[in-house]
Amino acid sequence: MFYKDERLALFIDGSNLYAAAKSLGFDIDYKLLRQEFMRRGKLLRAFYYTALLENDEYSPIRPLVDWLHYNGFTMVTKPAKEYTDSQGRRKVKGNMDIELAVDAMELAPRVDHIVLFSGDGDFRPLVESLQRQGVRVSVVSTIRSQPPMISDDLRRQADNFIELDDLKEVIGRPPREHQNDKDSAFAASH
Repeated sequence: MFYKDERLALFIDGSNLYAAAKSLGFDIDYKLLRQEFMRRGKLLRAFYYTALLENDEYSPIRPLVDWLHYNGFTMVTKPAKEYTDSQGRRKVKGNMDIELAVDAMELAPRVDHIVLFSGDGDFRPLVESLQRQGVRVSVVSTIRSQPPMISDDLRRQADNFIELDDLKEVIGRPPREHQNDKDSAFAASH
């Protein structure tokens, strides 16, 4: 439920939203996403959180980051950490939960409604705190993937759950084919 006069802010957990949309078989058109929520209320800010591999000459997510930055999104990035796991596989770690939580808490007194694009159950205490401050919180993720991409605790805590699959016609586009497996693996970790 949205009200035309309410002040909205979007908080997008980039890797989580990417994974949820991929599991449903579509890509997010961020221009359409922004337009959809501008239509639903007074959009004050749209934050996008992602970690970036600094040492790669070309990162598959770099064009998206640049586009979002030039098209009205507040970009919050940090260098991803690379490590080798116990099986000798190269892994990338780039958790942005704390940055997102701090920004949401700081913005809470200036908004009426926060839309969180993530299914990560670690955000449940954040949602609870925002609600105690009088902010309504909608969570966008999916229960239609196998397994579901949203934590049950987060879904129960939110004022409103928006099924990402229901937004497909409004904010989706067919998925692009990745150039190679390295791009797919990197993008999936983001």
